[in-house]
Amino acid sequence: MTSKTITIPNISCGHCTQTIEMEVSELAGVTKVQANKDNKQVLIEWQEPANWPQIESLLHEINFPPGELQSGSNVQFIS
Repeated sequence: MTSKTITIPNISCGHCTQTIEMEVSELAGVTKVQANKDNKQVLIEWQEPANWPQIESLLHEINFPPGELQSGSNVQFIS
């Protein structure tokens, strides 16, 4: 399983976090989406067939593109 925490500057309310969680969780292979409106961060966990380029593309499509990665938020493999 792969995990990534990203910052999404466009998050401004609970509706934003609900939209992100709902849309991203519908991708096959995404196992967890947890968005936080206070720090504008989103934790996403996935396995195949999902992949980061697919997730990132969807975030752009729904107008919530990721910002710069936070320190220490590189892709992690969880066993």
